[in-house]
Amino acid sequence: MNGDEDVTEIFKKAINEGRKWLLEPEAKYICKQYNIPVPEGMVVKNVDEAVKYAGEIGYPLVLKIVSKDIIHKTDVGGVITNIVDEYSLRRAFNSIINNIRLNAPSAHIDGFLIEKMYEPSIELIVGMNRDTQFGPVVMFGVGGVFVEVYQDTSFRLAPLDRQEAIEMIREIKGFKLLTGYRGLKPVNLDIIADIIVKVGDLAVKYAVIKEIDLNPIFAYGDRAVAVDARIILA
Repeated sequence: MNGDEDVTEIFKKAINEGRKWLLEPEAKYICKQYNIPVPEGMVVKNVDEAVKYAGEIGYPLVLKIVSKDIIHKTDVGGVITNIVDEYSLRRAFNSIINNIRLNAPSAHIDGFLIEKMYEPSIELIVGMNRDTQFGPVVMFGVGGVFVEVYQDTSFRLAPLDRQEAIEMIREIKGFKLLTGYRGLKPVNLDIIADIIVKVGDLAVKYAVIKEIDLNPIFAYGDRAVAVDARIILA
């Protein structure tokens, strides 16, 4: 199958299972089909598979629970970062299992997502919400755990072009952070604009998507990576 067929099948599978959201590996697969950068990763079933894959891609790593019953993984202890060797990987694996048993005992574990860990950087958010009157509205702003505190965001209707995306970036109060403020490396605005445009394109093409949430996006001088991705279905 080609990429579009694969994406359609992911949506069909989720709907047939009665799910209102995609699993993170599904959401990130769709991002990759639209050339939205995400970490290198793999879904594994057990710790031995995780150790084998870790040996192939190298440390440090992030380990996340994959479950159709859990949408907010951090709330139940389903994410462990900064895994630096095999010992800490095996320990993280057991910790997540114990956390799920304690905090979400009825949740079925479908697997574990193991990914390359990226150095912390400027955190941004690109999102989309489908308004009942105006259609898909794309959002850009300062991301991370404080996104709701700062509420430093800009909005455009999709579809949008690169110039509109650049305008969105320049509109936020935190724009200085992206220009090399206080020793930070300037962020390549074209790379961020490209992600904004592609999120809009994705929303226009697939009406089944109600929300997209790429948060945080780690932005560097020459690249950006969406380390977390969530897609909610209509």
